[in-house]
Amino acid sequence: MLTGVPPEIHGITWNDDRVDQHGRVDVQTVYEVAKAQGYHTAAFFSKSKFHHLQKDGTLDYTQAPDGMDKWLATRTVGDVTTYLKHERPNLLFVHLAEADYAGHSIGWMSFAYKWAVQQVDQAVAQVLKAADAAYGKGNYTVIVTADHGGHGRNHGDDVPTDMTIPWIVWGEGVTNGFRVADSVKTMDTAATVLWLLGVQEPEQWTGRAVSNAFTPEAQAIVSAKLAERAAAAVTASE
Repeated sequence: MLTGVPPEIHGITWNDDRVDQHGRVDVQTVYEVAKAQGYHTAAFFSKSKFHHLQKDGTLDYTQAPDGMDKWLATRTVGDVTTYLKHERPNLLFVHLAEADYAGHSIGWMSFAYKWAVQQVDQAVAQVLKAADAAYGKGNYTVIVTADHGGHGRNHGDDVPTDMTIPWIVWGEGVTNGFRVADSVKTMDTAATVLWLLGVQEPEQWTGRAVSNAFTPEAQAIVSAKLAERAAAAVTASE
């Protein structure tokens, strides 16, 4: 979702914080590419394993718990709300972990899981309220998605319950009521984010922008940005 490539390329094949042994992820992150183009980036993580993505110089602000600690949405969203009172990042990632906690501890689609999804839904509403105050209502674009589904108390099998995720885009430039007909992959999120910023994704990325979810006007604006950056890159190399 944040590197645009699958695990066999980015190299993180474990599910905990091992940054002391292995360091940060080797491939470019979406923050790294955006930051290199002069954009302001921020990320709020609710699990310590995301330390692998916190590469020096790629995030203007970032936070994640240490060790085995996990933060609830109330902590993460509260910090996001405070942050947006003073900052206006071009790229903001907010990780909410309640659904994953409930799935692993009680079971996917259990009563506890459904309760956790409600908590996440309320947390997203709070983030949108803070974004309205920071950027103005409707002056930003949001992607709401997940990294996996699950069955029983686990995931990782090649079955629809594990492999199917929500992918919702809303806000500025989005075509209202549009349903994406093609399959959207997790890696497409990073590519779509860069596309929205008018930045070409790295060649090695497997993800591709879901540009057809946006209005023709929005697509024209992004295309112009991409062309301008490409021309500037050619001029700089001459």
